Amino acid sequence: MIFNKDVETMPQEELKKLQLKRLRETIKRIKNSSSVFKEKYKDIEPQDLKSLDDLKHIPLLEKDEIRKAYPFKHISVDDDTKWMRMHMSSGTTGTPIINVMTKNDIEQWSEIMARCYYAAGVSHKDRIQITPSFGLFNGGFGFHYGAEKIGAFIIPAGAGRSRLQLKFIEDLGTTVLTAIASYPLRLIEVANETGFDFKKTNLRVAILGAETWSDEIRKRIEEEMNVDTYDIIGMTETGGVGMGIDCPAKNGIHIWEDHYIVEIIDPETKEVLEDGKEGEMVITTLTREGMPLLRYRTRDITKIISRDKCDCGRTHLRVDRLKGRTDDMLKVKGVNFYPSQIEAILMKYKQLSPFYHIVLEKVKGKGSMTIIAERKNGFTSEQLDKLSNELYDFLGFHCHIQIVPEGTLERPQGKAVRVVDKRQK
Repeated sequence: MIFNKDVETMPQEELKKLQLKRLRETIKRIKNSSSVFKEKYKDIEPQDLKSLDDLKHIPLLEKDEIRKAYPFKHISVDDDTKWMRMHMSSGTTGTPIINVMTKNDIEQWSEIMARCYYAAGVSHKDRIQITPSFGLFNGGFGFHYGAEKIGAFIIPAGAGRSRLQLKFIEDLGTTVLTAIASYPLRLIEVANETGFDFKKTNLRVAILGAETWSDEIRKRIEEEMNVDTYDIIGMTETGGVGMGIDCPAKNGIHIWEDHYIVEIIDPETKEVLEDGKEGEMVITTLTREGMPLLRYRTRDITKIISRDKCDCGRTHLRVDRLKGRTDDMLKVKGVNFYPSQIEAILMKYKQLSPFYHIVLEKVKGKGSMTIIAERKNGFTSEQLDKLSNELYDFLGFHCHIQIVPEGTLERPQGKAVRVVDKRQK
């Protein structure tokens, strides 16, 4: 055994005791360091926390607070000879967030990624093709560490070069593909162009994350690639990909509670919401050394589905698949919605390509929204009318729909571009 898998089935009562112990240790770690956040928690002592309910008395941590500590003022390990590596948040704007990792942090990352692989039915017998980039973005390395931990064969392909990716899948006997959620859509497109047949390969599992992807997109990927997909979550700030993953039961994403505490708050009032209520996910890390976090606002929108034992046997709580981020929410003509909700409607139509744009602009001083969708295999006027009505029923206003030939929209190298906002230009 490479680690104690019994933790995954630990009763909730025991998990809570372990969380409280590790929470106190995390607070102590920050307060005993030179991190700028020791001032934030100067009035909080580890022994002040009598139960996990006391966590709500700790102030929330905002992303901008970490940005202001750039590059290393927020790190809680003073001896920089113990720093082993760093990764940077994948956001493209503003001051980046740097997470410094110690040897133990990398080991923790490897362990939770190994758990994620096992949850997806992946073992040492598999051949894992890693397509996220190996660089400042954490994805490639996280998948690599986990694959090493379980002893699987690793194909470190990295990002891009889709035809080569398909060649590797075929020639090297790839059984597991790891990727950002939209990349399989590009592989499917290239496969169709070249006559590549996924059903003639050994590929059986795709572990996808880093983006919000709808159930409809999931269904398309599974049908086109002949794979079972798993939704994996995590971010640079919390220690990288692997914080949680769904299981064969496909009834929510398990968060590894011996390493993380999950809260759901109302983004506006900041009050903690009860299980089942949708809000913003807040994460407290319990075993991270370099950059421990207390009540970090992730901006991800979800809800706690259940704390009961899952059909897969795991006892760690499950959250709903991420709906979007608080800063992803769009407001047009007074209506708030997420791009993923538009995607879910569009992808009901198999004649439409999974590549689309939601274009926002102002026309004569008023908000206007146009959906540009690619036509895959024909799209009739009757279907266009039906789509228009569905969008109106959801939004409460009529938006412009532009159907264009497949391949019209630019294919990005990284994450999919769904929203083009021209209102500020």
